[in-house]
Amino acid sequence: MKYSTANTKLKKLYKLADTTLAQWLDRKIGRSKAKVYSFDLLSGVDCPFAHECRSRAVVNENGSRSIKDGPFTKFRCFSASQEVLFTNTFKSRKRNHDDIHACETTLDMADALCEALPADAGVVRIHVSGDFFNAEYFRAWIIVAARNPNVLFYAYTKSLPYWVECRDIVPNNLILTASRGGRDDDMIEQHGLRSAKVVFSVAEAEALGLEIDNDDSHASNPAIRDNDFALLIHGVQPAGSDAANALKILKKEEVAA
Repeated sequence: MKYSTANTKLKKLYKLADTTLAQWLDRKIGRSKAKVYSFDLLSGVDCPFAHECRSRAVVNENGSRSIKDGPFTKFRCFSASQEVLFTNTFKSRKRNHDDIHACETTLDMADALCEALPADAGVVRIHVSGDFFNAEYFRAWIIVAARNPNVLFYAYTKSLPYWVECRDIVPNNLILTASRGGRDDDMIEQHGLRSAKVVFSVAEAEALGLEIDNDDSHASNPAIRDNDFALLIHGVQPAGSDAANALKILKKEEVAA
C-alpha cells in the first residue's frame, strides 16, 4: 500500500499549501510547509456510485489494457484513461486495491492507511482515482484523519450515503465534496452537501454561477469548504461524444484543464 506523490494538477497545490493552507495548518500545528500526496484505487472498480463518468481499465487476454465505459457514461473518467496508458500507474492502484480489500475490518484498514502515510504529509487527496467503496472504508478514513490532525485530507466522492450516515463524526481536517454525476445526486440538495459539477465550457459554469477549480484549491481549502464549484471537462473522451467535442473547443480556446 502506497501514497503517490503529487501529480501535475496536485503540484499546483504547493502554492496554496504555502499560503492559504499554511495558515490553516499553522493554526493546527505551527507548520508552514506541506508535502502533497494522494492515495489512489482503481477507477470504476472502486466507484460503486459512479454513473455518468463510469469507466475502467480492462486487462485483455494478451495483457494489454483497454478502456471500458459504462452504459450511462456521458464523460469518461480521466483516471481510467491513465490506467490504460501508464502501466506503473495501473499497477500501483491495483496494489492499493488488493491491499485495502484484503483488510478484514475498518480498524485494519485505518491501521494500514496510517502506517503507509508519509511522515512529511501535509495535504492528502483521497482518491485521484477510485472512491469510498463501502461504509467500512469510509469510516477508516475518518479514523485516519482523526489520528492525524496535523494533515489536511480532502476528497471528491459520489458515495454520498456513507458521507451522510457519518456526517456528524467527520473530522474538521477532512474536506469532502459531492461529485455530481453519481447515482444518488438527489442527496446533494436533500442534505445540503457541497458539490462540484463537471462542465463543458466556461460559459456553462458562469450560467450556473460557479467558479472553476483548476488546481483543487476549492476542493481542499477549509475556508471555502461549503462553496459549490465547477470542473472543466478533461482527460481522453470518447470519439464523437459531446464531451470530446467540448474538449476540442476548450483546447482551441486554450482554456482546457
